[in-house]
Amino acid sequence: MGSRDLIIAEIPRLRRYARALTGSMDAADDLVQETLERALEKWLFWKRERDLRPWLFSIMHNLHIDHLRKAKHIDYFPQDELPEVLYRPDQLDGLEIRDLDRALAQLPIDQRQVLLLITLEGLSYKEVAKTLRIPVGSVMSRLSRARTRLRALLEEDAAPLLRVVKS
Repeated sequence: MGSRDLIIAEIPRLRRYARALTGSMDAADDLVQETLERALEKWLFWKRERDLRPWLFSIMHNLHIDHLRKAKHIDYFPQDELPEVLYRPDQLDGLEIRDLDRALAQLPIDQRQVLLLITLEGLSYKEVAKTLRIPVGSVMSRLSRARTRLRALLEEDAAPLLRVVKS
């Protein structure tokens, strides 16, 4: 398989992760395009014995961090631009997806990145550590904190909206 085919095979995963990071399809597409351009520029530096996916995610991670540093304020999931689902869910499914998107947006970026790379992209702890250039122990602790915080946020959203009034 040629270099072009290897990279093309990873585009859906890159788009999914970029969308989860940015919360915007347009910003995600821009991030993927920048990632692919950078990967092609640096293609000679990729070590063939290593998996391509973590290398591409590392490039995307670094570009995303650069964008965050340059931006004064980033609203990851503006209320009027929540991610769309690819199917027509019933109302309950739609509300659950919306609640999950909002909860993910409230996680600190370091926790959200680890959670998404492991759960959404299926990377191993070791691959995530290499991608984000952090120790495996940090991956594990960030993942644990992300899961705990996400669970709390989702339970908070599930709290009843009506209160019982005693007569």
